[in-house]
Amino acid sequence: MRELTRRDCLRWASGALLAGSVAPAGFGQDSEKTSRQIRPKLVAGVVSVYHHNSHADVILGKILEGWKQDGGPGPALKLASVYIDQFHANDIGRDVCKKHGVPIFDTIEKTVTVGGDRIPVDGVLSIGEHGSYPSNDIGQILYPRRRFFEEIAATFQKYGRAVPVFNDKHLGPVWSDAKWMYDRARELKVPFMAGSSMPVGFRVNEIKLPLNSDIEAAVGIGYSQREIYGIHALEFYQSHVERRRGAERGVTSVRFLHGPDMWRAVDDGVVSKAALDAALAVVPKQGNPDIRQDDKAELFLFDYADGFRGAVFMLSCVAGTSIGLKLKGRAEPLATAFDERSEPRHPHFAYLLKGIERMIHTGKPTYPVERTLLTSGILDRVLNSRAQGNKPLKTPELAIAYQPVEYPHGPHVDLLAPPR
Repeated sequence: MRELTRRDCLRWASGALLAGSVAPAGFGQDSEKTSRQIRPKLVAGVVSVYHHNSHADVILGKILEGWKQDGGPGPALKLASVYIDQFHANDIGRDVCKKHGVPIFDTIEKTVTVGGDRIPVDGVLSIGEHGSYPSNDIGQILYPRRRFFEEIAATFQKYGRAVPVFNDKHLGPVWSDAKWMYDRARELKVPFMAGSSMPVGFRVNEIKLPLNSDIEAAVGIGYSQREIYGIHALEFYQSHVERRRGAERGVTSVRFLHGPDMWRAVDDGVVSKAALDAALAVVPKQGNPDIRQDDKAELFLFDYADGFRGAVFMLSCVAGTSIGLKLKGRAEPLATAFDERSEPRHPHFAYLLKGIERMIHTGKPTYPVERTLLTSGILDRVLNSRAQGNKPLKTPELAIAYQPVEYPHGPHVDLLAPPR
């Protein structure tokens, strides 16, 4: 593939601007200067599989076909190359890439170099989600996220240039792999982001929770499979409790609970019943609404270094993710839930991509990767606690400190605003 020239970029940007500079309803504001007037940055995509509604589709597809994947306005990014690890019967990646003139390479190095002898791209999106991969003994699906990052990082080192990298969902997922990825990024000075759309997507109802809030207690609720969706519940939870006074210093211990031990933690006040009830009130229900009759209910219990108690329930009687928070000096708890919309084309991924776009243009992570490193570690250690008969585990390795940042969630993000 010939290298994209400045003239090509300007022609592409001008054509897109003429095609529509006003955001579709719910997808931003009509800005004086839209992102389509910014010279697009080139990105490489490294993905596990590429089928309809896969993470590759709803992230890379928005680069190729706009925020709504309907040919309208999109990010100031241009997909230069793709690597697909597995081609399944339902693959659409080959047809989509052919349609848009994007080459598919058979190695990650060729993808990052776009088949050349240097790194012409400005960023790499590593999407190791979905596909046929084995699970280990504690229930972690061994997606090739470390392998992807190893090969991306090796390419950076070989050609003497490091560019921003986004890793979809949690790192690892095994803790040793997650920590290795984080350390390797720091070693090579790679601007690094990770995580899902949970911190940046829509909310069922809005709450005001400024940085340095006096949070006394918080309880999160998640649903479905404990690892795949457990990370969503933890990330949604962490994106709220990190806003407590004193910022984040990490987690000192974790424990998995279920059955009578779990409800005893609620009845004895180890877990805030008021925060739990508030979280339950805003999350969609399914089946029997009595959570104590939910024989699949589980609790992730963890202690922070500052003494704060973390609690996330995984329930089968709900169909969503929420959090309830008890604030100092406020009688009634606050609660909010993630509003998971499927149309147009899973729009929460548009707000995730907006954060990625900003990093690639500025060269700086939009929000701390340490949040995802911490939640990856909590989940790994909780699963290990379960495998060891619900034994409490000390976690000195999770002494992960970071300073949270103010970054809005959808729809309070102008998707057409310049990515700066």
